[in-house]
Amino acid sequence: MSRVRRFAPVLGLLLLAPWVGEFLLGTSPIQNLAAALVLLLPMYGGGALLIREVARRSGRGWPTMLFWGAAYGMIQACLIDQSLFNPTYLNFELNRIVAPIPFIGISAYDLLSFVGGHAIWSICVPIAIVEMLTPSRRETPWLGNKGLFSISILVLVGCAIIFSFTYMEERFIASLLQLTGGAIGAFVFISIGFILKKNNRTANESEALIKPIHLGIASFAASSLFFSRPESWGGVIWGVCILLLSWILISRWSRHRDWSIQHHFAIIAGTLLTYVWGGFTMTLLLWPDNTWAWIGNVIFALMAIALLAVTAKRIHNPVG
Repeated sequence: MSRVRRFAPVLGLLLLAPWVGEFLLGTSPIQNLAAALVLLLPMYGGGALLIREVARRSGRGWPTMLFWGAAYGMIQACLIDQSLFNPTYLNFELNRIVAPIPFIGISAYDLLSFVGGHAIWSICVPIAIVEMLTPSRRETPWLGNKGLFSISILVLVGCAIIFSFTYMEERFIASLLQLTGGAIGAFVFISIGFILKKNNRTANESEALIKPIHLGIASFAASSLFFSRPESWGGVIWGVCILLLSWILISRWSRHRDWSIQHHFAIIAGTLLTYVWGGFTMTLLLWPDNTWAWIGNVIFALMAIALLAVTAKRIHNPVG
């Protein structure tokens, strides 16, 4: 195997994670693409790659990666950019905290958004897409020991870059109680990830397995409902119920002996397409008068659709 081909999925994931997590979502406009990738790639891409490599090396699967993705979300939002605690983050003043959590002064709504959003879209969706683009290496490590060590250093450097950049802009440091709570939350998610094991297939065929097309529609509907939930305690409960129901159903279906990569693709496609329309919504909220941001939305949406088309073709012709 050539060196370029060997490291292609590594580079792909390093680039895809920040692109999905920030640019497709619309929180960073297209004119910031080059500069933002330099800032975001080490933490976003490095974080996704580190989670994927440790999970695959230890024989764990998607449940573990999802919880480690949640830990990543906690670390970023609570300890690095501290956006969960800063009421004037990026100059968007919040006159009220939606669904406040007593004593630590944070929004339960924002907590679910940041942790769930990073776990699903910043970490798991990019990992899944790159793995499906390299079907013969889907569940094998992509890096050796030196590569894993290098990525770990890259993540730490990325965290330092984002922390320093954010502090220079915001001049904000969360309280010791808030930082401790964030660290404990991340530790809990990491510990759960180590406890969980890969789903095992069963030979049970007593019930019919959902078709991939129907699963894709359901995935799009569920992720869209999660993304568009109202900013209230009702929205928090709504979001938690969607996540729990999705976890239960996917865990059950994925144990069926006829579960295939097409089902896996259907989940990812539906979820990614939510960010396609969500990006336009975020631009309307954040940059309504920025013409380049709207142009970027169109370009990024077309790129996401093209990426899904290439991935679909790849899983149907998994040669190499």
